[in-house]
Amino acid sequence: MKIKKIIAAAAIITALTAGQPVQALSSEKKGYGQGTVTDSENCPVGAADFNSQYGELDAYALTNDKNRIILTFDQGYENGYTAPILDVLKEKNVKAIFFLTGDYAKKEEDLVKRMIDEGHIIGNHGMTHASMPELSDEELKEEVMSLHNFVLEKYGYEMQYLRPPCGEFSEKSLAECKELGYKTLMWSFAYVDWKTDAQPEYGQALERIVSSAHGGGIYLLHSVSSTNAAVLGEVIDKLRAEGFEL
Repeated sequence: MKIKKIIAAAAIITALTAGQPVQALSSEKKGYGQGTVTDSENCPVGAADFNSQYGELDAYALTNDKNRIILTFDQGYENGYTAPILDVLKEKNVKAIFFLTGDYAKKEEDLVKRMIDEGHIIGNHGMTHASMPELSDEELKEEVMSLHNFVLEKYGYEMQYLRPPCGEFSEKSLAECKELGYKTLMWSFAYVDWKTDAQPEYGQALERIVSSAHGGGIYLLHSVSSTNAAVLGEVIDKLRAEGFEL
């Protein structure tokens, strides 16, 4: 397995240094998932494997900071819970990454301004939330850069992190995003929190989120979740009690 990964990484590096770096890479669509298998430090093996295979393409599911967990929120639409989430983050002095779709960036001006004003990072989740490996080169560029330019012109903020919708990618789409100046951030923790009519119970969510803690973690949460809004403060307190920075 390790030999295969080394060969794959070597192939990517070779392609990136060739005359036509992006076109040399595979356009096969893949769906990211961190899986349930963890190592001795509670880190999902799938996330570590993703870093090993795609780090050369500036694509990551973990960071190298073993003392830190990064909270990220995907913002597809507004459900009334983003403001309470921002309230908790402000109270706890935690900065997060909010990945915006084009629809959200256009409709939720006050919330986006608040995110920026309070020191959070704004990320690119695609203008139309399209599957990036299914797009042509020009379509992908338009999907990413039309939102990039809108946020820059509207809010005076230049984004640098991207999360591909639904975690769908190809080696080629990752390389194209890198060429556009973006780092791709997947995640090393996620749970079913986006079903607004089937929200997880408070205690169940708290246990799941905290028990999954691992160094270098990138947490994917959705701000449409009433449970996430309710449990976030206690999650932060418990993760800090375990020695993690957020």
